[in-house]
Amino acid sequence: MSSWLIYSIGFLAQILFSSRLLVQWLTSEKQKQVASPSLFWFLSLIASFLLFIYGYLRNDFAIMFGQSLTYFIYIRNLQLQNQWQRLPKLIRLFLFFVPILIVVFYYNNNVIDVKLLFKNEAIPLWLLGLGIVSQIVFTLRFVYQWIYSEKHKKSSLPLGFWLLSLIGSVLILTYAIFRRDPVLFLGHIFGMVVYVRNLVLLNKSI
Repeated sequence: MSSWLIYSIGFLAQILFSSRLLVQWLTSEKQKQVASPSLFWFLSLIASFLLFIYGYLRNDFAIMFGQSLTYFIYIRNLQLQNQWQRLPKLIRLFLFFVPILIVVFYYNNNVIDVKLLFKNEAIPLWLLGLGIVSQIVFTLRFVYQWIYSEKHKKSSLPLGFWLLSLIGSVLILTYAIFRRDPVLFLGHIFGMVVYVRNLVLLNKSI
């Protein structure tokens, strides 16, 4: 597949990720408090799928790993907001089983192509390690958000979510610079602005 098409998929994913942040930001500014709109989770779900495909096409395990960890958390938040049930059943089945289909596609003759993912000359082992750690930290924000939301029985974006978002974003930005990945770089530059703004709004509400 040509490089321009691969980057197009990546940039489309980041545009959707940025759009979800913009929606969340504008909703929060309007309500004068940190909000968790349903559209934020719908856009997250679609963008996560596309960025996983981008990571696969670039043989970038760190990207694939990060997206696979958060996919079902997006679905769970839609369930908590009673929005998931409103989708047609066929769409729900498709979205729910997409990760399984991706994993099947990810196999090469039923064997994971370890050489491509973990012995990629374009990604030294130390850089792959940085990418994986970055994605884990960035993903922990949604694990924290999930646990917090389950505890309070509603979809929320608490302080810890935004702190982990900022820390994870800085780490991924560092990874993107070394990896020379414009998709990750541009996506997280914009994200950092929104994370800081939400921290300011939360600080004002305390």
